[in-house]
Amino acid sequence: MTVELTLVGASRQRSRTVALCFLFVLLGVIYASWSSRIPAVRDALRLDAATLGTVLLGGGIGAVVAFPFASWLVGHYGARNASLFSGLWLVGCLPLLAWMPNSLALMLGMLALGMGVSCFDVAINALGAEVERASERSMMSLLHAWFCVGSFGGALLGSGAAAIGLAPWLHFLLASTLLLPALLWACSALPCDRPEPQPGRKHFALPHGALVWLGAIAFLGAITEGSLGSWTTLYLRDHLHASEALAPLGYAFFSGAMLVARLLGDRLKDRFGARAVVAWGSLLAGGGLGLAVMATSVPVAIVGFVATGLGVAGVFPFVFSAAGREGSSALAAVATMGYSGSLIGPPVIGYIVHGFGLPAGIAFLALASVVAGVAAWQASLLRQA
Repeated sequence: MTVELTLVGASRQRSRTVALCFLFVLLGVIYASWSSRIPAVRDALRLDAATLGTVLLGGGIGAVVAFPFASWLVGHYGARNASLFSGLWLVGCLPLLAWMPNSLALMLGMLALGMGVSCFDVAINALGAEVERASERSMMSLLHAWFCVGSFGGALLGSGAAAIGLAPWLHFLLASTLLLPALLWACSALPCDRPEPQPGRKHFALPHGALVWLGAIAFLGAITEGSLGSWTTLYLRDHLHASEALAPLGYAFFSGAMLVARLLGDRLKDRFGARAVVAWGSLLAGGGLGLAVMATSVPVAIVGFVATGLGVAGVFPFVFSAAGREGSSALAAVATMGYSGSLIGPPVIGYIVHGFGLPAGIAFLALASVVAGVAAWQASLLRQA
């Protein structure tokens, strides 16, 4: 009887682990599905670089505005229910982006998508931090590796959809239709973690003290990672004249490199410490982006984006892990600064590109990565992570 109960418990734990990993996959698929078809949506609406940057600003605004609500949602309903609510919002928003008739409508669609992403991101990272605490071992990098699996797969599917001439609205609708039942299963497999009501409890506060350094690193990392999701495909397509089917592969290889690095990240953290991994990784990302700026061919630029993916991979897992150890409100506060980077990054790159060209925009991201590497050495909470 004891053996039976042990086997049932082990099977349930495996199901829960698979379900949590899938939630990270889902976020990656949705993110890459949109990113891979930005050129097609841009061309359909005839947007210039500055207008596209302003449209992408909507996603960042939605993310930052929704973070206090995300923290309240996790604190009031639990991370599992928050994942379900925001996941349903995301799979509903994705197809709508391709049906927007003009830039203003698309910006509002991005606002809605950004709100869903912020709530879902806080919820699944809260689940991951809790699992890490309970197991007493590093695993946040592995969980974020599953996000890369999703974004890598989503980018490849986006490339394939573009190659066969599949309209973005049909591509997005098929993706959401396939993700929906898996989302419902994943959330049902996770244990209910709805907390007891605590009157007067604060669910959100801006970063303060040592959390400021974590927030700064997340801010700079989000500028790089978030902007590359939006601009890698455009850089290869417009600057290096890659075909519409080839251009999404830049983001696919970037995501694939992040996947490899995150699969190894927990071991690197245990051996060298989170601070060293984040600092040296950010400097590697800066070097990779520098190579992409100097590239005169698509393969060389892709090599630069691969180096960038390897370097930036450790930023979010280890910064969020360190913040999560301080509680869900600390995680939401650091995530707010991080997504402020997502808010500022794409439109700033859009304006830089509009005024000075695509290489200048990528060079700006290289500078942000280098500064993130310097800031990592000052983050005391990373030393303790």
